[in-house]
Amino acid sequence: MAGTQLKLGFCPIGKFVFSHEDALHYKALIEAKLNQWGVNYVSIDGVLPDGIVRDQSHVEAVVDHFKRADVDAIFMPHCNFGTEGAVGMIGAKLGVPVLLWGPRDEAPLPDGRRLRDTLCGMFASSKVLHKLNVPFTYIENCRIDDPAFEQGVDGFLRAANVAGALRRGVRIGHIGQRIDFFWTTIVNESELLEKFHVEVLPLDMVEFIRRAKDRAHKHRTAYEAELTALKQSAEIVGFDGDGPMINVLAARDEMLELGAKHNLEGFAIQDFNSLVDEMDAYCFFADSAVADCYAIGYESDIHGALSGVLLHRATLNTAPTYLVDLTVRHPTNDNGILLWHAGAPLSMRDPDDRLKIGHHWILPSPLSGMTHFRLQQGPITVARFDGDHGVYQLAVGQGRSMDGPYTQNNYVWMEVDDWPHWERTIMQGPFIHHTGMIYGHYADALIEACKFVPGLAPLRLDKPMD
Repeated sequence: MAGTQLKLGFCPIGKFVFSHEDALHYKALIEAKLNQWGVNYVSIDGVLPDGIVRDQSHVEAVVDHFKRADVDAIFMPHCNFGTEGAVGMIGAKLGVPVLLWGPRDEAPLPDGRRLRDTLCGMFASSKVLHKLNVPFTYIENCRIDDPAFEQGVDGFLRAANVAGALRRGVRIGHIGQRIDFFWTTIVNESELLEKFHVEVLPLDMVEFIRRAKDRAHKHRTAYEAELTALKQSAEIVGFDGDGPMINVLAARDEMLELGAKHNLEGFAIQDFNSLVDEMDAYCFFADSAVADCYAIGYESDIHGALSGVLLHRATLNTAPTYLVDLTVRHPTNDNGILLWHAGAPLSMRDPDDRLKIGHHWILPSPLSGMTHFRLQQGPITVARFDGDHGVYQLAVGQGRSMDGPYTQNNYVWMEVDDWPHWERTIMQGPFIHHTGMIYGHYADALIEACKFVPGLAPLRLDKPMD
């Protein structure tokens, strides 16, 4: 959990009944766990006596405090019972993802008294949250040191981070325009903005090429030195001179500058043909380098770039994503599928496979610049944000890498639980052949995130394995 910039509102809940001393004890234990896990949180210490909500009159002060702190989500652990009206009003007024949990109650004291009725209080609070249409994540009533608590907090933070992209807003830079024969990537930009706060920033292709070429000319000496070093670690073929690859390196740096300048989380790129012709090269090595920092939607796939953003956020912004094609089934394993494309993040390369930059093996072009390397092994999550006719879904599934035949460009074979089921589900729409992928299993967090995004329905492709 450490490292996330998501800001969590820590709002312990008590009540005027039961032991206030025991509530304070558990508040301290829970806060110690948050500190241990490196969670970025804001407490209500100094806002309320003892930093615990115990009455409905506390609502306005707490809401005002968390709004000024601009929290992304709120955690309301029940420390001895629950002030259910306050829980519901705080959740409704803040309008951010809510986490509900309380520590498992101990046995009654020898005289029959109980210091806490945490579970009972949460039943009451959950009813009020339902009544006020406040979506929430619930962690089972467990002990503070049980794995379920840490796993639940971790999953919630990931879900809230994913949901934040579509609740608070995200920007995707679109270099060029949609390629005419890619009808599958036609999207409704107005709906994306209105429903999900997704802003598509047009970036003029002519201006991009001009600036990249100017950069290549101005910094040619430095790029020549970088290219010389790259040739020692990679196989680069198909070029008559260094000029085209220098253009590619400059395109990489132009994309990185645009991303930082415009606060982007992803790019959608036209890719060909004008960019290729003007640069005298396919620019997929530039995409591979940039993809370690930003989600990339090849072939102007804006929904694809957004899928990558959501996957990246599910890792708490720590791992790169890759937009792959679902291409061919495994020749001998009925549950195997080839995840393939070009421009994969360089960090995804299998350490035993050498980077090659060469020709496009499908299109009959004399130009070079396509990336070729096998991807690493490991657990995989795929996700596709898509929609038609105003109805949007997030399809999510998990699998694992598997052995499979060699092919060109960037690829990994993935085994899933029931590929025929996946195939039928994806085919029936509203999805296409592009899907985001990432290493690790994050499906639960992505599915949970949809709970906090009005208008986005989750679709689980696999039966949960973890």
